[in-house]
Amino acid sequence: MSAVIAIATVELRRFLRDKSNIFFVFVFPLMLILLLGSQFGAGSGQARVAISGPASELSRALTAELQSAGVAVSTTGADAARSDLSRGRTDVGVFLDNSDAAAFDAGRPTELDVVMASQSSALTVMQQVRTAVLAAGLERSQLAALTGAGIPAERARTALDQAAVQIAAPTVEIVNTNDVAQEFRGLGRFDLGASQQLLLFVFLSSLTGAATLIQARRFGVVGRVMSAPVSSGQIVAGQALGRFAIASVQGGFIMAGTALLFGVDWGNLWLSALVLVIFCAVSAAAAMTVGSVMDNDTAAAGVGVGGGLVLGGLGGCMVPPEFFPEALAAVSFATPHRWAYEAFAAIQRRDGTLADILPQLGVLAGMAAVLLLLGTWLLRRSLNRAL
Repeated sequence: MSAVIAIATVELRRFLRDKSNIFFVFVFPLMLILLLGSQFGAGSGQARVAISGPASELSRALTAELQSAGVAVSTTGADAARSDLSRGRTDVGVFLDNSDAAAFDAGRPTELDVVMASQSSALTVMQQVRTAVLAAGLERSQLAALTGAGIPAERARTALDQAAVQIAAPTVEIVNTNDVAQEFRGLGRFDLGASQQLLLFVFLSSLTGAATLIQARRFGVVGRVMSAPVSSGQIVAGQALGRFAIASVQGGFIMAGTALLFGVDWGNLWLSALVLVIFCAVSAAAAMTVGSVMDNDTAAAGVGVGGGLVLGGLGGCMVPPEFFPEALAAVSFATPHRWAYEAFAAIQRRDGTLADILPQLGVLAGMAAVLLLLGTWLLRRSLNRAL
């Protein structure tokens, strides 16, 4: 056991000596998660309305109505609102002035200046703005009618508030029966991308570590170690343990970083960590297999990057497998990424328990064991051929 730990320690020291690993292992994944989540994450298509003009009851009423409908409202100047409209940063701009505010306060009709952006989503947002304007105007008209009849403004507002509480407004619940939409329902903007990039980068980083095993064979380190009472299995286990430690730290960093910076909900943290640990074991064992079967460290690095990207894409780390054709979806289960993806999906989206993800964990553990045994056998065979 001491030999395995010693070999793993050497592997960790070699990793820490290369300062470029800090960026590609820890910083780059978070940058990619931020980019993908901002562009394609849930909620990236949220309606946006910019309101410009003096602070008034009209502005506050419109903002409250729009926000209650789930619209992102920003208060800005007229020039900034026009700039946002021209660049597609907002869908609709509402331009208010003092005469609009005075007419609203007096309960008189007024015409608002509303500008719609060119993107197609602006049509839907415009309808939400119309609904908000009508709702705000209706409340103000009711208040004006009551005060005009001689009721004090305070009593009139109280009466309207009581009426709103006592009389429930009719609501319509829209149920989307689309299976894919139901599958992603409730996910945060960065939740899906975080789990996908976590699996992609942990496997990719581990696979590129196969070159270190080849270098150890090339420079005769493995041969000299085996001259001591150390078996090929212990060498592979030591190398795999080092890569496993690196992958675990990287995965834990991504999970903690995305939770703190982007508010990613990983569900049950213990179960998510368990999935990560077993997936790291698969990644480290795969790296040792590649390092034992190939003799050129440069070629192994290329195969690691290319293979990691292909397997990641096939396993649902780039496009969710829910969008795959049926045949491709079936093939994707040949990758460890797909099984880990399914486990994370069960935990994050459906509050899955340990029993729910046991099949995925069992398959991943089996893959890790098979790859580690295969790597040991291949390493023993590789020692009989020249590099």
